[in-house]
Amino acid sequence: MSALSQSVPTAAWSDRRAAFALPDEVIYLDAASKAARLIAVQDAAHAAIDAGATPWLTPHAAWMAQIEHTRALAADTLFGGDVDGVAMVPSAAYGLATAANTLPLRRGQCVLVLEGQFPSNLMVWQQCCARVGAQVLAAQPVGQETLTDAVLRMVERTPALGIVSLPHCYWHDGQVLDLDRISAAVHARGSALVLDLSQSLGVLPLALARWQPDFVVSVGYKWLLGPMGLSWLWAHPRWREQGEPIEHHWIARDAGQAWEFPIDAPPPYQPGARRFDAGGISDPLRLAMAAAGLAQLQHWQPARIAAELGRVTTALDAALQTAGLAAWITPGHAPHLTGLRVPAARLEAVAQAFSAHQIFYSRRQGGLRLAPYLTVDPAQMARVVEIAAGAR
Repeated sequence: MSALSQSVPTAAWSDRRAAFALPDEVIYLDAASKAARLIAVQDAAHAAIDAGATPWLTPHAAWMAQIEHTRALAADTLFGGDVDGVAMVPSAAYGLATAANTLPLRRGQCVLVLEGQFPSNLMVWQQCCARVGAQVLAAQPVGQETLTDAVLRMVERTPALGIVSLPHCYWHDGQVLDLDRISAAVHARGSALVLDLSQSLGVLPLALARWQPDFVVSVGYKWLLGPMGLSWLWAHPRWREQGEPIEHHWIARDAGQAWEFPIDAPPPYQPGARRFDAGGISDPLRLAMAAAGLAQLQHWQPARIAAELGRVTTALDAALQTAGLAAWITPGHAPHLTGLRVPAARLEAVAQAFSAHQIFYSRRQGGLRLAPYLTVDPAQMARVVEIAAGAR
């Protein structure tokens, strides 16, 4: 294996807190915006920058091997080992645009999303629908409905449903969608299913065999512990032979040993979803950082991470109950992502108290989004509630 693609050190589970370049006094609850930096990822970045100063020492074959090594790590860690299903893209928005560019959508059909869905998974469908004369519809709970209930109602009642594009959990407050029920309903309608798992992949399990999505996308810098600028796309086998990529560049093509690009026709695509690889995305710096993050994720295992983060957010909810703040709890939230439903009259005071105590979070939809990672323990979450309860 080349120096670019060799294995990187991984931290033991018992050393998970110390694996991050994070000061002890910080309570970082904003992994849903950007993960705290792993020391191993930072070291990999420095090594890649140093290697880039002597490009003549890195053979072309070593770079190609680094690309496939990183792709295989992503496949093994996240996509059930389906390496031919994985493409490298610069952003979730790019991956969603690839799905929109590939999936058939006809005039008069509808694309279903969530009300308040992340803009990258909304604007691409608005543009697509405007181009072909289709319509974007939003699922929004009514009364006591859950998000899942609202989606299922819209799937059942929407005529000419062409595409359903959803997350696994809501980016504002972590409410989880039941993708087992939703995917079954979508496929029963003969509709396409696109999943933006930027706020769940790496923690919540991805059930490709059960859900049978057409496309899955995720950024790499949140729960996958990697850099910005390298994201992931998985394509169903049907689209690996039929899909049309957004751009056409040389790495996505198999030009053979002679590396020839005839004027009359381009070389065939590389196998599988590699046809969707974006140009310029295989930067050795980003590859090195992504591989280091994925290697650590693979070592710790998403299921164990989910269990630990569930212990942390369960402690949060229990402390809120004890403090008489049960109304602040988001019901049905994911183990790693939740929201404090703070009354408007107290929101600013709580926000200021968090800032004063170096508690980092995001404001979302009138509440405070809390997204802990393995740097946070239950005792710290109890302290967060104590600070929130005392803010007036």
